[in-house]
Amino acid sequence: MDIIKSIEHEQLKNKIPELKVGNTVRVHVRIKEGNKERIQVFEGIIIKVQGGGVNQTFTVRKTSYGVGVEKTFLVHSPLVEKVELVRVGKARRAKLYYLRDRVGKAAKTKEQIGARIEDREIIIKEDLSEEPAVEEAPEEAPAVETENVAVQETVDTVSEEVVEEVKEVEEPKKEEKAEKVEEAKAEEKPATEEDKKA
Repeated sequence: MDIIKSIEHEQLKNKIPELKVGNTVRVHVRIKEGNKERIQVFEGIIIKVQGGGVNQTFTVRKTSYGVGVEKTFLVHSPLVEKVELVRVGKARRAKLYYLRDRVGKAAKTKEQIGARIEDREIIIKEDLSEEPAVEEAPEEAPAVETENVAVQETVDTVSEEVVEEVKEVEEPKKEEKAEKVEEAKAEEKPATEEDKKA
């Protein structure tokens, strides 16, 4: 059982598009014709998303020349180059089979007003190339830390000098205040003595 899961895990794509029923999408599919290979675009509404893992599929429906055409794509297929979101639609059910009976504008889903058109992707497994880069980063980190310590030391010495200067400036102010207070007391004393005599 583990062997099957490991083989399936290898077949999974790293990132898959976020597929929601009711959205209008452009599916870029790789097509081989003899020796030549080209990319064909199939644009339509997603009417169902089903399955999971390697077997996950989505069905896209469009009307071309008055005939309804549905194609089912494997999400993890290497032939599906990319899925582009064109329009965000409102859907209140998981399968939109009722669109098959409708003709013209009625065969479309209502557009969600104010919805952002972003090609969001779901990350299933991370790239193997990113993991070694993460391992190398801690080796470089100690060198960076020693540089930071040196910067902090210079900042500390500068702040000490500034503190000393501020103290020197503040000391004369305290002396001046003390002199003013003594002068005020001296002026008040004669006034109190005169009051006592009177």
